[in-house]
Amino acid sequence: MPILLDHDLLFEDTTGPRVTTVINRWAQELPANGCPAPSSWETYVRVVRDWTVFLVERGIQLFDSRSELRRVLSAYAVYRACGPLKERFAASTWNQHMSILSLFYGWAEDEGYAAAVPFTYKQAVTAYGDQVRMQSVNLSKRRMPKPHVTIKYFEKDFEDLFLKGLGGLRPDGTEDGLYQGRTTARNAAVGGFVLSSGLRRQEFTYLLECEVPPLPPRRTELPIWVPVPPGVTKGRKFRTTWTTYGPLARLHQYLRLQRALAVERSSWIPPAAWGSPLMVTEADDVGGRVDGDRVLWSELTPRERRRLVRPDGGSMLLAVQSDGSPFRDWPTVFKRTSERTRDRFDPRFPHTAPHRCRHTFAIRTLEMLIGGYYAQAAKLVKDTDADAALALYLRRNDPVMILRDLLGHTSTLTTEVYLRRLDTTRIYREAYERAGHDHGLLAKAEREADAEFDEFDEFDEFDEFDEDDI
Repeated sequence: MPILLDHDLLFEDTTGPRVTTVINRWAQELPANGCPAPSSWETYVRVVRDWTVFLVERGIQLFDSRSELRRVLSAYAVYRACGPLKERFAASTWNQHMSILSLFYGWAEDEGYAAAVPFTYKQAVTAYGDQVRMQSVNLSKRRMPKPHVTIKYFEKDFEDLFLKGLGGLRPDGTEDGLYQGRTTARNAAVGGFVLSSGLRRQEFTYLLECEVPPLPPRRTELPIWVPVPPGVTKGRKFRTTWTTYGPLARLHQYLRLQRALAVERSSWIPPAAWGSPLMVTEADDVGGRVDGDRVLWSELTPRERRRLVRPDGGSMLLAVQSDGSPFRDWPTVFKRTSERTRDRFDPRFPHTAPHRCRHTFAIRTLEMLIGGYYAQAAKLVKDTDADAALALYLRRNDPVMILRDLLGHTSTLTTEVYLRRLDTTRIYREAYERAGHDHGLLAKAEREADAEFDEFDEFDEFDEFDEDDI
């Protein structure tokens, strides 16, 4: 938990606790006040610290009068918008800082530290679908353009090119003789699994080998469930996503061959800075004995998972290096693959981060759901009485609700906002056109439209006509 210290290392004066002590207390309560993610705690404290420093430099107290706080807030807004270049904030960053400061002052007011807050709020009505609710809007936030197609994902040809690049292959599928990497099987297997499951970087980086779902005995067109342990998810919420047979089969091949060779007789132990090794015995897909005590994998955090050592040696994480140690630097792998592909094969190839794979999964899944692919596959499975529960789920639920479950969103409202920033207009248009073509509806519609234009062209025979005739 981050804390603030004054230069003299004191926490109180004769008048009582200093503001740093109050901020530290707020920071300690963040997990119970709407910020459960440890990765965000430092950001929250830094935002309040920067605001406090700005106030002190101008002789204003953190809990001063409302008029003084509002005056300095206006100066702060100008400073972050038009001040020195390195101090300026984009609108999104400024709005994030205002949200954090609003949370802090709300807490301080409830606890009796603040007699006034620098913000003014208004009540606004928000509507998503058929759900309408009232919401407080902080007027200190900047206006931003409405997000459109701003979420970056792979086009289908680039998705294939990316997977081939991870596997050390050229665009035509032949081996790339200039590529010197030695972990192509691992990179391609994990990359394909991430594209087919939509896992976040932390989720697939710290997934254990024994948590990979078993491969069905025969190929199936239906997706395969992938439980995501809460210890590695955002907000520590358990969810279930899915993958498809092909990527899961390639991942199992990596587990049986390249990974098995890397961890065989490995002498790897975690570095001292991580903590003492956690020795695992009697491991299964649910849990195992860690230093002699039975532990469920779902309870372990990323920091604990990276310290796990297999019974026969080597890391327990899904991806390992040639010496059996855990591999975690996926951003570098994806970045180098995209740079190599862009420099040698296609200059249009986009810069790639792990989250682009999650966005690609979302749009591909939505395409399949709206296009009816999964519904047709579910119907075939239902008719043969195999995996009837999944078939019923696919046939009865709305595509947005299914995508909500797979992505781990709290509600469909979040998913709807997410989808507004994906190219969903194209998906629905193509699905409509495909359905119309399959049922002969587009040809009929085009004939009717042509007839409308033909009727309008009749006016060409006259030199003059009234607007009422149109």
